[in-house]
Amino acid sequence: MLDFGREVCGVLAAAERREWLVTNGIGGFAMGTVAGTLTRRYHGLLIAALKPPLGRTLMLAKLDETVAYQGRDYKIHNNRWASGSVEPDGYHYLERFHLEGTIPVWTYALADALLQKRVWMPPGENTTCIRYTLARGLSPIKMYVKAFVNYRDYHATTIAGDWEAEIEPLHAAGMKITAHPAAAPLYLFCDGGKVWPEADWYWYEDFFLSLEEYRGFSDVAEDHLYPGTFEINLQPGESATIVASAEAAPNLDGAAALAARQAYEAALCRQAAVNDDPAWRQLVLAADQFIVRRAAPGDADGRSIIAGYPWFSDWGRDTMIALPGLTLTTGRAGDAAKILRTFAHFVSQGMLPNRFPDAGEQPEYNTVDATLWYFEALRAYVSATGDLALAHELQPVLADIIACHIQGARYQIHVDPADGLLYAGEAGVQLTWMDAKVDNWVVTPRIGKPVEINALWYNALQVMADLCRRLGLDAAPYHVQAERVRASFARFWDSANGCCYDVIDGPSGGDSALRPNQLLAVSLPHSPLPAAQQKAVVDVCARYLLTSHGLRSLAAASADYQGHYGGDRYARDGAYHQGTVWSWLIGPFVSAHLRVYGDPQQALAYLQPLLRHLQDHGVGSISEIFDGDPPFTPRGCPAQAWGVAELLRVWQECRARPNGTTT
Repeated sequence: MLDFGREVCGVLAAAERREWLVTNGIGGFAMGTVAGTLTRRYHGLLIAALKPPLGRTLMLAKLDETVAYQGRDYKIHNNRWASGSVEPDGYHYLERFHLEGTIPVWTYALADALLQKRVWMPPGENTTCIRYTLARGLSPIKMYVKAFVNYRDYHATTIAGDWEAEIEPLHAAGMKITAHPAAAPLYLFCDGGKVWPEADWYWYEDFFLSLEEYRGFSDVAEDHLYPGTFEINLQPGESATIVASAEAAPNLDGAAALAARQAYEAALCRQAAVNDDPAWRQLVLAADQFIVRRAAPGDADGRSIIAGYPWFSDWGRDTMIALPGLTLTTGRAGDAAKILRTFAHFVSQGMLPNRFPDAGEQPEYNTVDATLWYFEALRAYVSATGDLALAHELQPVLADIIACHIQGARYQIHVDPADGLLYAGEAGVQLTWMDAKVDNWVVTPRIGKPVEINALWYNALQVMADLCRRLGLDAAPYHVQAERVRASFARFWDSANGCCYDVIDGPSGGDSALRPNQLLAVSLPHSPLPAAQQKAVVDVCARYLLTSHGLRSLAAASADYQGHYGGDRYARDGAYHQGTVWSWLIGPFVSAHLRVYGDPQQALAYLQPLLRHLQDHGVGSISEIFDGDPPFTPRGCPAQAWGVAELLRVWQECRARPNGTTT
C-alpha cells in the first residue's frame, strides 16, 4: 500500500512533499522527507526526549552517504542549500521507498547493485538505528557516511558558533560528542565499520529549510557540525548499522534491534486483532506513535498522548478526543486506563490541563472542553471494557469537576443559573478547540455559550448520571441538571438558517456563523437535539462544510473565510479556524451521519479519501489540516493524533453496525 517507485522517488517535489516518521514511545522521534532533504527545523535522525515525553533536542541531523562500487562513486544523499541549489542530487538513484510497518525503507539502484537503508527507534530509548543492506551486487561496496550533529531545542535553529563541542573516540567504530559541558552526550557507533573522527571541527552551513520559509519564518537556513565519517564495507547480502543514541550503552546488534522492532509492531497488530486490510493495519501502527509515557505524582508509569508530530506536546483536549480511537479500537484498554489516571492527577480547580509546555513548566489550564471530553473518554472506556472499578476510582474527580463548573472555575467558566447552560470566556483568552491566538489577538474568541461546549456539558452530565446509577450512587442531581440543559439547548436553534447558532449569549448576542461545532450535538452518545434538528444539522454541514479530508472550520460563504493556509504566524493562525479543513472532524460527521441515516456503507464511504491520504504528506499517518479550497492541500502537522484516532474510531463504529462491512 505505502510503496513508491520512481514516479514519486525520482520527482523531487513529490518526494519532498512526503514525510516519514518513527517514534520511541517516550516523546522522541526521527523524521524527514522521502527525498532525504531537510525541509523543516524538525527534521532529523535523532530528536531525543531528554525529559520524557518532552525536552526534545535535535542531536543527529542527518547522514550523507557516498557509495564506491565498481570504480564509481555514488552520492546518494541530497542537500538543499540557501542558494536554492540541490547538490548532490542523490534522489536520482532512489528506485523505491516503502514502509515496513512504520520502518521507512529506501532502495537505491547503483548500476546493477541495490542498497537498502532502514531507520527505526527501539521502544523506550532515545536511540535511532540506521541500517544499510547490500541487497544485490556483483562485488562489495565501500561506503563513506558523514555524520552531521546538532544540539538544540527542536523549535530552534543553529548558527555556526552557537556552541563549541568536544569529540571523544570510543573505539574503532564509535565516538562520543558533547556539544557543551551542560549538554547530554551523543553516542555514535557502527556495528560493521570504523569511524574517522575529525580532530578539527568545522561547520556545514546554510542547509535551507523550505517549509520553514513557507511558514513565514526568517531563520530558514541552518548549520550543522560534522564530527567525522564512518567507513563501511559490505559484501552482497551483508548489513551494517549506525546507532545514534543519547544512551551510554545502546544495543549495537543491528540485526537483533531490527528484529525486536519488528516483533514489537507485530504484537501491536495482534493486540488490535488486525485483519487483512492494509489501511487498518497502518492506522493501528500510526496510533502507537502518539502514545507516550508520562510520569504523574505517585505513578512513574503513566501515559499520555502526543497531539501531533513534529511540534506538538501532549494536550489535554487532543488526548481525550483521541483516547478512544488510539487505545480502545486497538486493544490497548490498559493504556487508556493509565491515561485517564494520569490526567486525574493533574486536575486543578475542576479543569484538565490544556497542554504541558515543552520546557517542563507548570501545565496550562486555558481550556473549557478538555475537561468535558474527559467524561466522554471514560464513558467510552467503560463501554468497551465494563471496568466499573476505574469508574468508581475516578467518580470523586468527576463529581468535583461538575461542582467546580456549577460554582465557577477559571476564565468565567460557570453554569448560568438562568438556564443551566455553560458559559465560558473572557477577553484575551482562547478556551475552545478553536484556540488560535497571536500575541494579544484571539482569532475566534467565542465568548459566551458555545454550542459544542454545551453539547459536551449535556453529555458529561448524562454520563455522570449513568455511572452513578451503575455504581449505586445518587444519580438524581446529575439527571435533573442534564434535563435542564436539554430543555435550554433549544435556544441554540437558528430557525432562519435551519441549524444551530455557533455561540449564544456572547458580547454581541448570538453568532450564526456556520461552523462544524454543532455536529457534536448530534455525534455524542447523548444528544440534546430532537431527531428532525439532528438531521438538519448533518445535512447543512454536509452541504457547506464537508470536503474529501474532513470539514471546513467555517463555511466558504462567510466574509471571514480563508481558503488557504500558509504564510507567517498571523496569516496561518488567522486562517487556522476560519475555513481550514480539519481531519479529526470527519469523526463527528460520520458518527452524526450514522445516527441520522443509519447507513454504515454510506458512512464508510466518507472515509475513503482519508484512507488514500495515508500515501501522502505524512506517509502512513493522517495530516492535521488541509486548505479549505480545492485541491485541499495538506498542511500543518503531517501526523496528528486525533486525525488518526477519529478515523479508527468511526471505522470501527461503522463496521460494528449489522450491515457494516469494509467498502
